[in-house]
Amino acid sequence: MDTEQDDKRIALLSREKPAKAIIRLGVPLIAGMCIMVLYNLVDTYFIGKTGDDYQMAAVNLAYPVMMVMVAVSNMIGTGAASLIARCLGAGRRETADHTVTVAFWLTAAASALVGGVGLLLLDPLVRGLGAGDNTFLYTRQYVMVLLLGSIFTMGSYTFGSLLRSEGSVKYSVAGMVAGTVTNIVLDPVFIFVLGMQVQGAAIATVLGNAVSMGISLAFYLCGRTLLRPSLRYLKPTKEILGEIFWVGVPATLETLLTSAAYVVNNRLAVDYGELTVAAMGIAQKILSLGNYVYQGFAAGTQPIMGYNYGAKNYPRMLQVLRAGVLIVSGTELFLMLWFGILAPVLIDVFTDSPEVVRTGSHVLRTIMWILPFVGAVSMSRMSFQAMGKPLYAFAITLVRQLFLYIPLLLLLNRVFGFGGMLWAQPVTELIMMAASVLLLWFTIRHEQNHATLIEE
Repeated sequence: MDTEQDDKRIALLSREKPAKAIIRLGVPLIAGMCIMVLYNLVDTYFIGKTGDDYQMAAVNLAYPVMMVMVAVSNMIGTGAASLIARCLGAGRRETADHTVTVAFWLTAAASALVGGVGLLLLDPLVRGLGAGDNTFLYTRQYVMVLLLGSIFTMGSYTFGSLLRSEGSVKYSVAGMVAGTVTNIVLDPVFIFVLGMQVQGAAIATVLGNAVSMGISLAFYLCGRTLLRPSLRYLKPTKEILGEIFWVGVPATLETLLTSAAYVVNNRLAVDYGELTVAAMGIAQKILSLGNYVYQGFAAGTQPIMGYNYGAKNYPRMLQVLRAGVLIVSGTELFLMLWFGILAPVLIDVFTDSPEVVRTGSHVLRTIMWILPFVGAVSMSRMSFQAMGKPLYAFAITLVRQLFLYIPLLLLLNRVFGFGGMLWAQPVTELIMMAASVLLLWFTIRHEQNHATLIEE
């Protein structure tokens, strides 16, 4: 890639107006992520057409396995991306190149470990996810395929994070889009033409991730990226490994805690019937459209925060925080209103069961209330990761999941039943929005004041 294009990427991180920079980095990501929603929605749609709601429930029960893979790839991708952005801000280009190379082989090693352990413990793992007699076989088939294709799923997520860390958002999105199109095309082939049903949906998903990873890797190998991985950087330094794990391990624990909360939620829902699990799965996948919007803006903010933290440009960081919260909360409020209006219509697309439509609409109209709040929480957490302060990011998730959401989930379920259980997450996100944004604001101001004292 030529120097002029490289300069444009750096200018976007360092000098562009905060709102415009967030939108330029975030919107392509959101577009790609919204297309990625189709990964889950397409599976849900075609499996729904089989007329078997137990297969629908199985996909929902298997989802935490995907979250674990994402958690481990986040450890590598988030840790490496944070270091890369800060190195670029501080002018340490060679260390950034070295970090990309180390992240590549760490991803391969981690995927082999996750896939191998998961396959060895397959049956107890499926039971632990909450699969009952009607859903065990379907859940097992889906999970087994996911584990066999762990290298593609994890590689897709890690390489996407690395591309975003250098400002190459369009390349990251290209991999997402290609993978999703592959999944859409292959789903009906494997599910119906080949008669593989839920197992076929899993195969299509893995192959989609394989295409996504391959395209992201091709951009690096063809020299189209700002950073240049090289065989001479295969040997990691203590600094790089330390930084990747220092930021990455808390990021992994965050996702694992989220996965644990998801399992608790599913196991409570099973008490209300396995069709309730299917209804919740549909509602949660539809809501993921809103989730990907805030995740896109948060991920777009991350390299800006990391670069300017490395450059010690604290006033710009405060401007980015203010603009980011306004953009993400306003966008999510608009989406929430449409989810509320169209809930029965959206659920009906994926099932012919009146019971699932009725329950799913109720679920969607309740959990949609997380949207105006959760985006600011995610943006604050990713900003701390970008700044190389993973313990702050982990503290947000620890309080959010372990000390607020799971206790509220258990308490409200016991006191108010199913409806109370659904309100646990919106209440949690409202509290966490105020706490996380204030924590980030005061942290940046403290760093700014400390830097001023040193200069004086």
